[in-house]
Amino acid sequence: MKLVRIEQVAKEPQVRPLFTGPVTTQLIVGQELSQNFLIQQVNFERGIRNKFHSHSIEQILIVTKGKGIVATEQEEITVGPGDVVFIAAGEKHWHGATKGSAFSHLYVMSPAQKTTQLED
Repeated sequence: MKLVRIEQVAKEPQVRPLFTGPVTTQLIVGQELSQNFLIQQVNFERGIRNKFHSHSIEQILIVTKGKGIVATEQEEITVGPGDVVFIAAGEKHWHGATKGSAFSHLYVMSPAQKTTQLED
């Protein structure tokens, strides 16, 4: 058994084309602990989101802080702490902070997943 306290995990800056601005990530469970799961917290500043993308496998988002939006081409859902969102494999979507709030979520996926960016 291993306990991980999120507040003690270093925040790593991520500046990638997938995001509309800088975000930080915190690796909670990586391949050194599990071959089946990758769990990472993503921290968005106000108004920052990722661009439309899809994953080769399912993704689970668990909201931990702030107020965010999870969207597909058909709908946008406002989410907050305690909300859990299931995103099907191949579903085009984005997620990020509202204009008025920072936002953090955990994601749970397989380390073997592939992400495809679908928006410039």
